[in-house]
Amino acid sequence: MATKNEPAKTAKLKETPAGRWVSYRPEIKVLDCTIRDGGLMNDHKFDDQVVKAVYTACVEAGVDYMELGYKASRKIIVPGEHGAWKYCTEEDMRRIVDDNPTPLKLTVMADAERTDYHEDILPKNESVIDMVRVATYISQIPTALEMVKDAHDKGYETTVNLMAVSTVQEYELNEGLEMLARSETKAVYVVDSFGTLYSEQVEHLVRKYLHYCKAAGKEVGMHAHNNLQLGFANTIEAIVLGANMLDATMAGLGRGAGNCPMELLIGFLHNPKYNLPPILRCVQDTVEPMRSKLMWGFDLPYMLTGFLNQHPRAAIKFKEAKTPGDIVDFYNEVWE
Repeated sequence: MATKNEPAKTAKLKETPAGRWVSYRPEIKVLDCTIRDGGLMNDHKFDDQVVKAVYTACVEAGVDYMELGYKASRKIIVPGEHGAWKYCTEEDMRRIVDDNPTPLKLTVMADAERTDYHEDILPKNESVIDMVRVATYISQIPTALEMVKDAHDKGYETTVNLMAVSTVQEYELNEGLEMLARSETKAVYVVDSFGTLYSEQVEHLVRKYLHYCKAAGKEVGMHAHNNLQLGFANTIEAIVLGANMLDATMAGLGRGAGNCPMELLIGFLHNPKYNLPPILRCVQDTVEPMRSKLMWGFDLPYMLTGFLNQHPRAAIKFKEAKTPGDIVDFYNEVWE
């Protein structure tokens, strides 16, 4: 897999079962965010056996990182409203992974202005976590930079997920990326929060992120949502252009329309360090049985909010109504 402008100098070859030789880029890292992003569909109330099954699948499949959930402030959240994976205490995480004696690195996400990061994120030598991912809107970048420095100084790898990039003005994005490139972060993610981006927009954004990040020795990541059935395609587009940090979830489980499916991404990469059958087993036995209750994935309400570059909250509300609504009425409501 090479960039559009030049071959990937580190590309290697693998022979597929069909006898074809394909290239792969060994520097690519895959991050599973099933429990974190999927937790937005059930208030992070996954049973331990579900979290354990995803963890085991990631270990056996050779996935590079697994995101267990959020580090959220208990001071601004109604007690009892969320499950354990909204907070990711050491006790809860170690109940699943013990000391994590595996090559899999563990991550949590910390939202800018919604995390007591000074207290809740312990020094690395006291935690099973390997990386802290700071999620920020463009207006929160000063806070995000403080959080990145705090986590870096405590010994963690860090990334920044710049959310809702489809709503950001060009000049604001340029200024934000310039600041992030000077920070301690390992990577900056293109985040299609509303699942609204088309391939040409992904190309423009990834090239822009690379412009600021490569010179500073940082990677570019891609986090896609599937409102327009483009989560996987947009992730491929980002890979071809040079993004090396890739988010995916088992069966696409994630907020609203969901994310790039892990099983598709692992199959596409053809990298011999990844092993597809454990992913398939987890999807079949653990994730798909939850679909009828959690109701994630592409459908018409999420498609409409994607077309309109809107947060999917209106679609989620429409789908959660006790009596079925009319999709044309919903169209007229959101299209006004």
